[in-house]
Amino acid sequence: MAEVTLLGIAQDGGRPQPSCLMDCCKDISHDQISFPTSLGTNFQDGSKHLFDVTRNLGQQLKLWGENDPNHVWLTHAHFGHVDGLGLFGRETIGAKGIKLHVSSKMADLIHSTPQWSLMIEQGVFEIDMFQTGDKVQFGSECIEPIIVPHRDELSDMHAFIVRGENHSLLYLPDHDTWEETLDSYGCKLIRDWLDKLNIDILLVDGTFWSQHELTGRLQTEVPHPPVSQTIAHLGTRLPDDPELYFIHLNHTNPLYDKSSSAFRTVESMGWKVGIQGMKLTL
Repeated sequence: MAEVTLLGIAQDGGRPQPSCLMDCCKDISHDQISFPTSLGTNFQDGSKHLFDVTRNLGQQLKLWGENDPNHVWLTHAHFGHVDGLGLFGRETIGAKGIKLHVSSKMADLIHSTPQWSLMIEQGVFEIDMFQTGDKVQFGSECIEPIIVPHRDELSDMHAFIVRGENHSLLYLPDHDTWEETLDSYGCKLIRDWLDKLNIDILLVDGTFWSQHELTGRLQTEVPHPPVSQTIAHLGTRLPDDPELYFIHLNHTNPLYDKSSSAFRTVESMGWKVGIQGMKLTL
């Protein structure tokens, strides 16, 4: 069976976030540090798949228990999801022949970025382009990229479905709004979409608890569906619903605090907050 390890639960800046002087980042103990969101998956055929590459790659590989992933999948180009790519290069890991699975738009960006282009020339990565809806098979298990609406200044955004022998998982760390995402798949309700995709486990964008969380910036400038909106749409978890874990939490998100009313609300409704290092079997 496929085994998935959640290698981080934080938004791109991590927790504590650099230069943050707010209470949410003060006096963070070692066990409260959260890495930017990433996922490690082991398939039965021996292939090892890393989804998104952060600046905390070294600690996350240790958390995963793997030193040499042979497949890397990128959701999109925002810095917290790609800024660890250089660590695979000659100056550090010195990897060779890693399959880099990307969309055509992401491939164009890689080829036009000197540092990444050089790593292709040096054989660190071998680009393998996918299209949305592809089913990339690895023995009895597969990975399926699906496009979702998200800020596309540099590339498009793909979520990934990981299908094991018994369960399927959707890794959706970022998207703009539920309305846009559901509309792009001809669905009205979140449950309808998850049922259409045949999803058992959802790791979903939980960046902000509410649209009022940011100070000095409008929520429309950093679009993500607030957790409070997501659970309002879903209501209480039903017996046949997928397991849902909120990930990609901004450092300001009260869900980091298990004693907060936000955390208690999520748990009381039957949903969950991702735990860094947790493992799921598919």
